[in-house]
Amino acid sequence: MCGIYGIVGRESLTPRQTAGISRAADALIHRGPDDAGQYQHLQVVLGMRRLSIIDLAGGRQPLCNEDRTLVLVANGEIYNFVELRQQLEAKGHRFASGSDCETIVHLYEEYGPKCVEHLRGMFAFALWDQKRQKLLLARDRMGEKPLYLYAQDGVLIFASELKALLSTGLVPFELDRQAARQMLQYQFVPEPMTAVRDVIKLEAGCLLTVNLDPWQVRKHCYWRIQDSPPREEDPPTAIRQCLEEIAPLVLRSDVPVGIALSGGLDSSLIAALTAKRYPGTLTAFTVGYAGRPGCDEREDATALARHLGLPVEEVELSGAELEQIFPQLVAAADDPIADPSALGYYAISRRAREKNVPVLLQGQGGDELFWGYPWVRQAAEHSILRKGLRDKGWRGAWAYLSKAQRGSRGWKQALRTLWRDARSAELKMVFEELWPGVTAARAELDEWFSPGSSPGSSPGSSPEHLYMQAAALTDSYQKEEPAQAVMRLICDTYLRENGLAQGDRLSMAWAVELRLPLVDYRLAETAMGLLKAHGLPAGGSKVWLRQAAAEWLPSWVIQRPKRGFEPPVKAWRQLLFARYGSWLTDGYLTNGQFFRSDHVQRLTQPTRAGISATAYAALVLELWCRHMAGVAEQATRELRHIPAHVRRAMHRTPGFEPEAGVQTLPRRNVA
Repeated sequence: MCGIYGIVGRESLTPRQTAGISRAADALIHRGPDDAGQYQHLQVVLGMRRLSIIDLAGGRQPLCNEDRTLVLVANGEIYNFVELRQQLEAKGHRFASGSDCETIVHLYEEYGPKCVEHLRGMFAFALWDQKRQKLLLARDRMGEKPLYLYAQDGVLIFASELKALLSTGLVPFELDRQAARQMLQYQFVPEPMTAVRDVIKLEAGCLLTVNLDPWQVRKHCYWRIQDSPPREEDPPTAIRQCLEEIAPLVLRSDVPVGIALSGGLDSSLIAALTAKRYPGTLTAFTVGYAGRPGCDEREDATALARHLGLPVEEVELSGAELEQIFPQLVAAADDPIADPSALGYYAISRRAREKNVPVLLQGQGGDELFWGYPWVRQAAEHSILRKGLRDKGWRGAWAYLSKAQRGSRGWKQALRTLWRDARSAELKMVFEELWPGVTAARAELDEWFSPGSSPGSSPGSSPEHLYMQAAALTDSYQKEEPAQAVMRLICDTYLRENGLAQGDRLSMAWAVELRLPLVDYRLAETAMGLLKAHGLPAGGSKVWLRQAAAEWLPSWVIQRPKRGFEPPVKAWRQLLFARYGSWLTDGYLTNGQFFRSDHVQRLTQPTRAGISATAYAALVLELWCRHMAGVAEQATRELRHIPAHVRRAMHRTPGFEPEAGVQTLPRRNVA
């Protein structure tokens, strides 16, 4: 687990480019406080900061193959590395370390870019093939580990975080206006876009290859959840088998492992699955709120921990703490994400690091894969009706109309909706219409943005294109039923860009590795395959997962109603706006003419419901812009003044030699 960065150019890199990319190491030190390494070639620099989890002494990066013609920097954990290593050694490969990531190098020797198809885990990596003069970038299937890209004028720069890119001084900061609008609407920026103009995310399940001669950049998607084959077997049995398979794999670690435990089903299931398999003492970390309001789950979490024999560390969150560290929290998230649960991720990771537990298990993903959100299930049901409107003629129209009438303000509105959808040339999935807060945010957007500051999105640049299925579809999508499409959407948007992104950045801010067993790609394939074979599960929220979990959890956990991890949002937002609200009226976004200054004052006033989610997202975006603009400005200023002797030394960059190409940067510790 670490942070990676690098640059590749069509021509030899300049001293400025080499100096700039090396600055990313310091910007990623929180992701990798234990070690650092860098590889340098005439046209390529690869670097990393390491958080030591597997093979603490011997797993230093960059990693190479036997003849050192392949060089790898990788961020993540390859859960099935033991099995892969056995297979590769049987084929004659010799390993230089016990690192899980070294398997990637030898898999590439066997399978080329298809090496990713053998990996089970979370990863983003860069592999330089010296013989073929080719760089391979890859990201895991579900998108647990990030990779940001900036390409311009025959140069490609990449890094694990946005602020690492900006810290190089080679990537200018300019807020992407379309992305800013999306952020206020969704509370995050869906991939592949980012909030920085000309910077994109390598999409989950994708490879990017860069050939130097001739210069060519190509992207390839190697995995999609919608391609999962149908699974006809009994759903709880299939899920149970998959969970039993992944549980021992996610416990592989040479450092202590803990679990972030709430009162919900998902984290309780992970605790029960792993507690009996972990060879040491699995510490549970749970969060609550000052005054123990109804949303405080510490009592439920502690009861299960006692049942499993786990020690418990409690973390109490308060509005006063959030108010104090809010700018720091926004900066740590790296992406602008306006989720009020951010403080919980941040604080529990901080406590884990304080207790010397660098690996945390967590239950993220259960709601998205197993229909835990009522609005997602409703979206699937409505989408099925909308499809029936086309396929079944008047019968489909009557079913659609009846359902629409019950969910709207009456027959008049239902008829208007029916007429709109019947005339549409595309089948639009019902999704964002039911997404809590999104419809209200959309209605406010034009009031926030100055005229001309947020032009209409070009085709494919807006997340709305994900919700459309055109009449002329590819063979792959012709077979995708509405419920399957909705499941894909929740995974591609809310899970990846809110849950996974936030979990990764805020845990790594404290050099803690977050492992998510319920996001295992084989479990995701199982969930989609069962949906294809059996249709929407009847019986309410996460019925299949509950039935599977019954083997490991007591009934009082299984039957407990879902509460969700929901902090006292109304009170916290009011505190934050009392402290930072004025930053919006005279700040980066208003002075840059993104926001309408004459409307901001009114839009940030509390109503009976408190501060709106859109106003909170605007405040997050303002603080995020200030931080990122500062990072870029400082980097640009410092890069102008590279000492002459440093420039001369960098200009004498040697070609690749087996030993000279790999450099080690100074070892650093967490401050």
